[in-house]
Amino acid sequence: MNSYQKALEERKKQHLLRTLPLPPEGIDFYTNDYLGLAQSQSLSLAIEEECRNAPKLNGATGSRLLGGNSEYAEEVEKEIAKFHKAESALIYASGYMANLGLISSLATKENTIICDALIHASLIDGVRLGHAKKVRFKHNDPDDFADKLKKAEGQTIVLVESVYSMDGDICPLKEVADLCHKHEALLIVDEAHAFGIYGEDGEGLVQSLGLQDQVFARIMTFGKAPGIHGAAVVGPKWLKDYQINFSRSMIFSTAPSNHHFASIAAIYNHLPKYDADRNELKENVEYFVQKRKESNGQWLDSESQIQSLIVPGNKEVIDLAEKLKEAGINALPIRKPSVAEGKERIRFCLHSYNTKEEIDLLFKTLN
Repeated sequence: MNSYQKALEERKKQHLLRTLPLPPEGIDFYTNDYLGLAQSQSLSLAIEEECRNAPKLNGATGSRLLGGNSEYAEEVEKEIAKFHKAESALIYASGYMANLGLISSLATKENTIICDALIHASLIDGVRLGHAKKVRFKHNDPDDFADKLKKAEGQTIVLVESVYSMDGDICPLKEVADLCHKHEALLIVDEAHAFGIYGEDGEGLVQSLGLQDQVFARIMTFGKAPGIHGAAVVGPKWLKDYQINFSRSMIFSTAPSNHHFASIAAIYNHLPKYDADRNELKENVEYFVQKRKESNGQWLDSESQIQSLIVPGNKEVIDLAEKLKEAGINALPIRKPSVAEGKERIRFCLHSYNTKEEIDLLFKTLN
């Protein structure tokens, strides 16, 4: 047995071994399809219609810097920038690639990166690939953030998420943005779990708070509520030029296909039409929070569509997930190292298409 096989065996013993499951039958409390758009027939038809307007190429044939760019791609990016009240947008193949490319290119040795303790792995990997000094502040703690900000050297870049993917809580964006402005720091906000949900037309939490002019860059991920794939970095015009020159995950990747750009164009055209779905999701969140407060268990305080029940121990959290599955409820056990030891949890993702009866069944099963 070689060292790689031994590593797999060790993961098995620790109840940490990952596998690729097929989608299970039962009630969905685990996917990021918050508005049901990944399974929307109307969105599918809109994408088909948009594809008729796109250049007829099956593949991009190369990176954007070689043969993979087009007037169509640039028009889609202009529409994204307009939607988000930004000067520019640059599309990446995924949210991970966007965070990796953007952050690693900005994290030069003269700079300091200050990040919330619970930012996503893709942001952390971007910092690791860069050369900047890295400082963490206590999760959602403006006082600790202010203290770290005062001591930063060089150009300071601040990384936060608008809605945190594991705890489901919301960043105090106004306080963070004000402190960044005071200290001339560049604020970057990952809107992965807010885009499509917050704002009058689903623009994200930053725009819903009117903070777009105080935020240097936003990462808009399309694989959650929008129900498709990919991401865009929106920000000033010079930032797009900078990424084209220094973002390795953009420079050295084959460009997305025209079908991909068409899917993105379709979702931006249709996001304003999903008010009813956003309202249904909001009602489900409010109902779940009410039930949560009446329930036993170590629940994290969240007002978003992400709700987490702490169940310490990898085996224990897996066992609870299996018991829920026996009742027809699908929710994911989140284990270390994805979360800290002792903070293992069942993460419940709520959707516009969940019913009150399904939420009642969930709490009946837990209790």
